[in-house]
Amino acid sequence: MNASEFRRRGKEMVDYVANYMEGIEGRQVYPDVEPGYLRPLIPAAAPQEPDTFEDIINDVEKIIMPGAASPACTELETVMMDWLGKMLELPKAFLNEKAGEGGGVIQGSASEATLVALLAARTKVIHRLQAASPELTQAAIMEKLVAYSSDQAHSSVERAGLIGGVKLKAIPSDGNFAMRASALQEALERDKAAGLIPFFTAPCTGTVPALEVCGEPWSLSSWHGSWWGRQMVATLGTTTCCSFDNLLEVGPICNKEDIWLHVDAAYAGSAFICPEFRHLLNGVEFADSFNFNPHKWLLVNFDCSAMWVKKRTDLTGAFRLDPTYLKHSHQDSGLITDYRHWQIPLGRRFRSLKMWFVFRMYGVKGLQAYIRKHVQLSHEFESLVRQDPRFEICVEVILGLVCFRLKGSNKVNEALLQRINSAKKIHLVPCHLRDKFVLRFAICSRTVESAHVQRAWEHIKELAADVLRAERE
Repeated sequence: MNASEFRRRGKEMVDYVANYMEGIEGRQVYPDVEPGYLRPLIPAAAPQEPDTFEDIINDVEKIIMPGAASPACTELETVMMDWLGKMLELPKAFLNEKAGEGGGVIQGSASEATLVALLAARTKVIHRLQAASPELTQAAIMEKLVAYSSDQAHSSVERAGLIGGVKLKAIPSDGNFAMRASALQEALERDKAAGLIPFFTAPCTGTVPALEVCGEPWSLSSWHGSWWGRQMVATLGTTTCCSFDNLLEVGPICNKEDIWLHVDAAYAGSAFICPEFRHLLNGVEFADSFNFNPHKWLLVNFDCSAMWVKKRTDLTGAFRLDPTYLKHSHQDSGLITDYRHWQIPLGRRFRSLKMWFVFRMYGVKGLQAYIRKHVQLSHEFESLVRQDPRFEICVEVILGLVCFRLKGSNKVNEALLQRINSAKKIHLVPCHLRDKFVLRFAICSRTVESAHVQRAWEHIKELAADVLRAERE
């Protein structure tokens, strides 16, 4: 959709809203539709090719408005999470359809999803331990709980531990900045011997961009046996360098040790809709929960963080409260999904509507082409860096992030970053990889083109020459 069409469609939407407000007294206060009305009216999977804007708007009036705002808000979310899960080829255990035990929910952010998973895992292990030993108090259990993540995991994982009141331990990553089974197993054995209760693990699978390259004009951005309860967070696509924890290694350990495995792929998850990148998600079948952010790299506006669980009762068991003023006639019918029990806030926006629009406006093939273009552009930038003997690539380029630096001291790279960001033509965010200060070039904007990458590189080269000249003087 170009700027001209955007203006035209925007005016049409204003008219739609105005007409709705003018005719609101002619509409029913409470819908006639019954729970489950919406799924039969919508295809079981996202379209491969784009739909027209006119068709989507017509369906809003025909399919959404009869159930607005509820049950349409809930039921569209359930279907959209299944659409997206199928695009990722998630195991069927994570989908809502066919009366399974799992399902998807839209959270506000990956930080929120990690916290929700941790709290659910914490509640689950406390209930299990108290069922086996009723004399145990919650406080006695809490002080022994310990969660795990890679030392490359996002700070939001540590924050979840702080809010959840549990210990969080960082597992040392390997030479490729990935969590491996041997390091996790060593930590588990050490903590079990110390009388702690491992219960949650969060490996890394992708939380990258702190900066993106845009096209307008060119800005860039001691209890044992059945008592053990554990949790771990795995990451696919770490924030620092887009490294991937090895789920095929750590997953079986978590399942064997009865540790809740939460997989965070906040950034990288969008790429898994492309068959050539789907292998990066292998091992997700071992996870209890999985999350990524369509608002990061799948053209859905903030906020939209997609989270799936294998057992929805793990969430509802942790968060369900039913005061009289929130009760309704269908809550015990088994016919509806009550998302207020799947999250921290009670209120929620109609976030699935924007997913529905994006998936239909682009189609799966259009979204795949968008991802592939960004990955191609990141490799283009990587090639430019490799051609200059003054620079080095610091880690394998897998998706849309390039970690690079001038060969030499951290001081010279800090000086280069300071000049880049002070010039305000592009903006980069750094990281530390072990003892090295590294620059990060992330491509995420919808409008970025090869010309922007080339111009950014020329700018970086010019500033690098200035920095090196100043160092020699």
